[in-house]
Amino acid sequence: MKPQELSRRQSKYTARTAPEGERVATSAMIASLDAEGRDTIAAPFGHALVDLAKTREDIVGLTADLSKYTDLHIFAKAYPDRFYQMGMAEAVMISAAAGLAREGFTPFATTYAVFASRRAYDFIIMAIAEENLPVKIVCALPGLTTGYGPSHQATEDLAIMRGMPNLTIIDPCDAVEIDQATRVIADTPGPVYMRLLRGQVPDVLGEYGYQFKLGRAQMIRDGRDVLFVSSGLMTMRTLDAAKALQKDGVDCAVLHVPTIKPLDVQTIIAEASKGGRLVVTAENHSVTGGLGEAVAATLMRAGVHVPFRQIGLPDAFLDAGALPTLHDQYGISVSAVTAAVKSWL
Repeated sequence: MKPQELSRRQSKYTARTAPEGERVATSAMIASLDAEGRDTIAAPFGHALVDLAKTREDIVGLTADLSKYTDLHIFAKAYPDRFYQMGMAEAVMISAAAGLAREGFTPFATTYAVFASRRAYDFIIMAIAEENLPVKIVCALPGLTTGYGPSHQATEDLAIMRGMPNLTIIDPCDAVEIDQATRVIADTPGPVYMRLLRGQVPDVLGEYGYQFKLGRAQMIRDGRDVLFVSSGLMTMRTLDAAKALQKDGVDCAVLHVPTIKPLDVQTIIAEASKGGRLVVTAENHSVTGGLGEAVAATLMRAGVHVPFRQIGLPDAFLDAGALPTLHDQYGISVSAVTAAVKSWL
């Protein structure tokens, strides 16, 4: 069915400012990470969606009062008649997205990861996942990317969402991958949950000639001593940690796993089975129920016996505060990752 033109009034938001360097690039509430000395790209998700919409009339965008803070305001400005401001009502937004999908649209529904995973879970599973509808749920502030405490820190969203049948789960690393993944998931059958870094997003994978492939883990750099298996922003951190460890004679490989579900078990098993390497999972998520435990279960089922360690957030409610301080405190900064690997070796 060809989608018909529909219109909604666009809401306006004001931007905020924050410190520079490897700090919060906007405010603590709408944080994205800007590594010092690294090129960044502004709002890669919003711009990718606008580009898609030029040739696809089925693309529509919905938000739960957070267009500015999920970069959907870029799309709203370009296509106001295909933008829906649902207010602070995540369940209503998900239900509306399900209805639009049934009428032939491809909805991109945006909010914070805590609100989609905690507040709207039942609506996602009953209205979208059970019906296998092509709704793309794109969520900012994944893991520890805000300093505003447990009400906004989605430290357990992957654990919550992994158990949902029919749902594809993506945790992109940087601006390059967000752009590529947005285009791929638009053509992916069924529902998708994608974590989002927003604002000024670092360009990390561009120098490696990276190309996102749904359901595939990819080796970004090889090494003989340590195998990092990482996702999301932690792939940025493990790449930087690998460079730091190289100076001390520790050779590290980085296997990037952007698709959390379905997990690329074949590649993970093959790389872990090469032997002689410490396998270290790294994720911007609780050590409970995320990538680390998924990889551990994969290796156990396959009978692969290797030294194994996890880097991730603790199974706890985290403090509020400045992100650089919190990342050091909870062990996901580059220096913390580097120190942890040295201690294990």
